[in-house]
Amino acid sequence: MSAYILILDDDADVATAAQLLLRRRHGQVATLNDPAGLPALLVRGVPDVVLLDLNFTPGRINGAEGLALLDLLRAQAQPPAVIAMTAYADVPLAVEALKRGANDFITKPWDNARLVAAVDQALARRAVARGGGAGSPELMGESQAMRELKALIASVAPTEANVMVLGENGVGKELVARAIHAASRRAAGTLLAVDMGALPESTFESELFGHRKGSFTDAKADRAGRFQAARGGSLFLDEIGNMPLAAQAKLLTALERREVTPIGADKPEAIDVRIISATNLDEARLFDPSVFRADLLFRLNTIVLRVPSLRERREDVPLLLRHYLTMYEAQYQRPVRNVAASALDTLVRHDWPGNVRALRHACERAVILGQGVEYAVADFGLATSPGVATTTSAAGISPVSALAAAATVSDTTLDAIERAAIASTLAQFNGNISHAAKTLGISRAALYRKLGKHGI
Repeated sequence: MSAYILILDDDADVATAAQLLLRRRHGQVATLNDPAGLPALLVRGVPDVVLLDLNFTPGRINGAEGLALLDLLRAQAQPPAVIAMTAYADVPLAVEALKRGANDFITKPWDNARLVAAVDQALARRAVARGGGAGSPELMGESQAMRELKALIASVAPTEANVMVLGENGVGKELVARAIHAASRRAAGTLLAVDMGALPESTFESELFGHRKGSFTDAKADRAGRFQAARGGSLFLDEIGNMPLAAQAKLLTALERREVTPIGADKPEAIDVRIISATNLDEARLFDPSVFRADLLFRLNTIVLRVPSLRERREDVPLLLRHYLTMYEAQYQRPVRNVAASALDTLVRHDWPGNVRALRHACERAVILGQGVEYAVADFGLATSPGVATTTSAAGISPVSALAAAATVSDTTLDAIERAAIASTLAQFNGNISHAAKTLGISRAALYRKLGKHGI
């Protein structure tokens, strides 16, 4: 989901830990350790969600500093959702923060699933407050294809039917899932997203169903699974088509029985979630029994929504360009410029293999590197070969094919070899993080950290 999240905590280690956790799911996650810098930051742009510590000065435990910052945040024209972060002993203080406008609170040290759920819930409620759901501004586009998709979301969302979202990489399948949740009767609950393609088969049951303390070597405490953490809300199973068949069987059993048994538990626990799933596999492969179980498919695809590719709705390209250019112009404090007419014609005719995600990255590149009075085609970094687009992002996404070529044989330092391997693997999978991470044998979170380390 494209969201701007700020973590305001004087402990740099705490802020970084939260940033690494949330950056896997949200585009822009910033940290701020000195609250004195908050007013200047708000001038550049108000975050969607702020994780706010309530005590900053050593020795002070009354929360006065945090509550003052909360008042400042709530005074913004479009105030962010605020999640107070407190120590266990500060729960009464957190309750006071809730009375003064905070959306939620979490205790430190936090449970990762609880933190992610709190942020997801804050974003969902913010979308509803802004008139989100099927009309969410994140689902941009006025083409016939997008109007039909929004109408389907509006019809499906209020039901309890399981929904499967199909579409290519980068079309916005998670945005569709969030729109469904925000317009549903479960909007006040959690929307918890799980990247099924990144879940190791060895930890599948623990991640989804939870475990009890002592049930295996590293089970040092009870842990709720994703089904329990999303109770009363929606569970978004992303990249469902990448699940091994054995894991599919376990998921099917849970959905059929509407209950899960945590590892090491004696009794099953009832589940209360709505399932929204997504895959970039085409439907023919989904019906291949060697790839996906037919009985699980019929559990998941009560309703199927197909998200159109950008080449199927070219008339939406100018709207999307203006939106992302404006966003990055504000973020990087660059002048507002128009797209040259000749450039606009080329951008509309471009096939955008990476869809909206690729267009967004191209806009970021143009805002950072463009020097002319108007944006030119060259500013967007489109590939010269027809039908292939790669983009550069100052936030860390470079043309992966160019990066792979840039690693010279003579540079044999460990960092250079690692960087070349990552760039080459990303190029192989057209920038797909999940597939690249799996091939490299590391987690998505580890790959994101290495992308930041190497400036990729």
